[in-house]
Amino acid sequence: MDRKLEKKFWNKKRILMIGGGGVVAMLLLYMLVFADHRATLNVEKDKITISTVKKGTFDVYIAVTAVVMPLKTIRLDAIEGGYVSRKYLDGGSMVKEGDSILRLDNQHMMMDFVNHETEIYRLRNELQNTRLSIRQQEFTMQQNISDIDAKIEAAQDLYDRNKQLVEEKIVARQDFNKNKFELEGLLRQKDIQLQSQKYQQDNAKMQITQLEGTLARTQRNLELMRENLNSLIVRAPVSGQLSSIDVEVGSSITAGQNIGQIDDLNGFKLRADIDEHYVSQVFAGLKATFEFDGKSYDMIVTKVYPEVKSGRFQADMTFEKNMPEGIRRGQSSPIRLVLGKSAEAILLPLGGFFSDTGGNWVYVVDKNGNRAVKRNISLGRKNPLYFEVLEGLQPGDQVITSSYENFGNKDVLSF
Repeated sequence: MDRKLEKKFWNKKRILMIGGGGVVAMLLLYMLVFADHRATLNVEKDKITISTVKKGTFDVYIAVTAVVMPLKTIRLDAIEGGYVSRKYLDGGSMVKEGDSILRLDNQHMMMDFVNHETEIYRLRNELQNTRLSIRQQEFTMQQNISDIDAKIEAAQDLYDRNKQLVEEKIVARQDFNKNKFELEGLLRQKDIQLQSQKYQQDNAKMQITQLEGTLARTQRNLELMRENLNSLIVRAPVSGQLSSIDVEVGSSITAGQNIGQIDDLNGFKLRADIDEHYVSQVFAGLKATFEFDGKSYDMIVTKVYPEVKSGRFQADMTFEKNMPEGIRRGQSSPIRLVLGKSAEAILLPLGGFFSDTGGNWVYVVDKNGNRAVKRNISLGRKNPLYFEVLEGLQPGDQVITSSYENFGNKDVLSF
């Protein structure tokens, strides 16, 4: 007789189903707890720049472009105005001290000079005539005094004789008094003549002194005018190269106008344009390095021009010892300007990443080299080659230093 068979609960099919579900559940649990859920972007490794962080000497300097200039430049300014009648030399010519460069004409100055010469001749004649007139007056006064002295002598003799005779009553008292009054009048007349002569002498001295002073001042003015006329010929104040002359024959020049310059070729300096960000850090005495023809030359900042134009200011630098041969005016060259002391630091090469992150984070390549992970960092100073790393990186780390513009906000880059 047939017997009913009961089905087993744990059959093979059910065991397989439960086991499979458990495996799936375990996989889901693992993905939920342990899997990497960070946003990932696939990138091509050959299109990015990877740099190695290292430890080394951090040099505090900036690279600036400088132009070679003469150590000394002398401006040529017109002392007097006029029009250019002749041009002896052109720009670029070598000149010696005293060489004529150009000639100006000024008719007004010529007329003033001639008038002053005429005035001097007139003053000289007037002075000579005044001296002659005074001399003649002195002779006349001396003649008058001599005549009065003769009359006084005769009257005195008659007075002395009559004084005795009137006492003896030989001469009348009336005649004696008349003689006495005549003598006294002659004495008063002589005194007046002497006073008049003294006054005329004093007045003559004053007139001569005034005329001589006027003549001396006029002569000094004439000498100044002669010097100004001589300055119409513009001459080289020093030897060197006439680097520029900005006038042509027939052009009008005003007093004080710049007409060119002369470069002293006995030495050169370099003038650098520097970003205004460093205006408080650049001062006289800073060191700099100039590379030329494969050699390095030490320089020093000698003058800083604090005026900022278009976001830049200028500084002059001179060579401390030897000056390179072969440099020419107008050449431009990079200069390494030292702003502080060197120090040991962790160094990260410069790159486009900084404009995207502000130096707050970077992508660091893992040890396998298959991906790069975002990491927060802190940067300090920078020079033209490196950033100074303060936190977040160690020597040997591989960092993507090219631009992050195309990476969005991904946490992981996969190669």
